Amino acid sequence: MNIKNTVETRATFLKSLIQRAADCALDGYNNRSTGDYSLKGPQDYLTETDLAVENLIRDEISRAFPEDAILGEETGGEPNEMTWIIDPIDGTENFARGTPHFCVIIAFCLNGRAVLSAIAQPVLKTIYFAQQGKGAYKNDQPIHTSKTASLDQASLEFGWSRNITIDEHLSVQRYLLEQGASIHRRGSGGLALVWVAEGWSDAYLELSMNSWDCVAGMLLVEEAGGRVGHWPNSVADLAKKGPVIASSPLIANAIEGINYPNMKLKDSL
Repeated sequence: MNIKNTVETRATFLKSLIQRAADCALDGYNNRSTGDYSLKGPQDYLTETDLAVENLIRDEISRAFPEDAILGEETGGEPNEMTWIIDPIDGTENFARGTPHFCVIIAFCLNGRAVLSAIAQPVLKTIYFAQQGKGAYKNDQPIHTSKTASLDQASLEFGWSRNITIDEHLSVQRYLLEQGASIHRRGSGGLALVWVAEGWSDAYLELSMNSWDCVAGMLLVEEAGGRVGHWPNSVADLAKKGPVIASSPLIANAIEGINYPNMKLKDSL
């Protein structure tokens, strides 16, 4: 397999696909009915648009690259050495309640690591794209992480998961607050990572995430000059949950001071 050709062919395809997926998501958002959603579990929202966008993406990938595996939030799948990861609407609660802070996420992974990522914010008509080794872009313009120098100057997001105990969450939050950080939660892990890549936020942490929520954003952060954690790091990891940490470079070591298991940063690119 020619890795370079494999990635380049899919990069061209992904740039077109993410726009069509964003258009589908925006149409669903603009035409939704109030209260038109269901719950897969406590605080776990599902809308018709989630399914419509994921089916569109899955169908297009299957036609173009039938040999590739697909793992989607809504329709599942089994990852392999070449895997597309899909979150059709990240921030579904926001979407369902009419808050325009949500995104469409698509990533392409080789051997468990993202090499291509695209995240669309349909309402703002913005598309973020990254290819391993080629930088991070917003609507074709390069983006970079912030130059914030210390945690007492930092604004960051901290996601919450029902898989983690309240005490664990509070322990991490306590450390961050004691260091003087300003903490937010806006309801989309994908956009939280985008904001780190773009320098609007200085870091993002979540103690347990699915791969479809984070692999695309983590590649964007790396390519924008930031640092991210080691998970996910294998094909098997893509089907599991794990801890996510992403940071602008100057506060990275301080962020690691939370001392939570497996929340260690890779070296800079």
